[in-house]
Amino acid sequence: MTRRVAVLGASGYTGGELLRILATHPEAEVVYASSREYAGKPIHFVHFNLRGWYRGLRFSPFSVDRVLKAEPDVVFSALPHGAGLETTKALYEAGVQVVDLSADYRLRDPRLYKQWYGWEHPYPDLLEKAVYGLPELHRDELPGARLIASPGCNATAAVLAAAPLVREGLVEGPRLLVDVKVGSSEGGSKPTRGSHHPERENAIRPYEAGGHRHAAEAEQELSRLAGKEVKVSLVPHAVSSIRGALASAHAWLARPVSRSELLRLYAGFYRGSVFVRLVHGTPPGYPDPKYVVGSNYVDVGFAVEERVGRLTAFAAIDNLVRGAAGQAVQAWNISIGLPEDAGLRYPPLKPA
Repeated sequence: MTRRVAVLGASGYTGGELLRILATHPEAEVVYASSREYAGKPIHFVHFNLRGWYRGLRFSPFSVDRVLKAEPDVVFSALPHGAGLETTKALYEAGVQVVDLSADYRLRDPRLYKQWYGWEHPYPDLLEKAVYGLPELHRDELPGARLIASPGCNATAAVLAAAPLVREGLVEGPRLLVDVKVGSSEGGSKPTRGSHHPERENAIRPYEAGGHRHAAEAEQELSRLAGKEVKVSLVPHAVSSIRGALASAHAWLARPVSRSELLRLYAGFYRGSVFVRLVHGTPPGYPDPKYVVGSNYVDVGFAVEERVGRLTAFAAIDNLVRGAAGQAVQAWNISIGLPEDAGLRYPPLKPA
């Protein structure tokens, strides 16, 4: 069965990755791709890597009426935070399934939007209906979901690194300090002074070190797992790579734990998760974004410093695929009853 798909914000990096993945999806046909800046231009005018894949499809001006006229079964919205808030609501109320890749519907508590994003959320009822699209934690809630809130890339890496430890009660406090190294593509296709790649090349620079908004997602998801409040401090660092994110989640252990116990814990927690790979022992030794680039995989691992009772959990992802477009497609697959790896069955690139 072919599903009609619309992509909003299709000219950006995330929109381009959605188009790349959906081009070979066995049950997807992209019928609408919006871009205000490039309206009327062919897809390959912006995404030259897709030349030959979308013959006849051009970027369209954006409006809810235009989207609905295309009669999509699902809309993937890659619009910026806040910009698609009303659009998602209108499409949902019109009966269209929406996978929203912004932060607009990720947090269950509407009060957190004032704290982290600076605005009051007007639709707390929709926050209750939205399913957080992290398949390893919400696989049972995704089937039939009409509104999927796709997680942020930093939050994805942080949560998947620490989830087994938090559920098992191994984190003292429980409190986590998460350091995330991220590539320049996380800043989007419109460069700012800080995100422009020439400014980031050869740089290793922390930003939003006083509190990054993806901590709210990590706290929400890890607290849900733990059954009690988990506090997360998340500090991203800009590095000179283009793609990739590596989360290092540092914690003090609540009790001594052996490496073999941790191996069993991680293997058991992620059993059946087709995109999670446990890295231990053999080269490269620990997760490295270099070995997941271009794919929907997440590599997880850990290290224990017994001398001081410190544990660090790691997760490496491609921020544009597993941290955005690929994860959105994975969650959508589950929601409509397809194998979750449909359209995502390809290995990472090497070299990258």
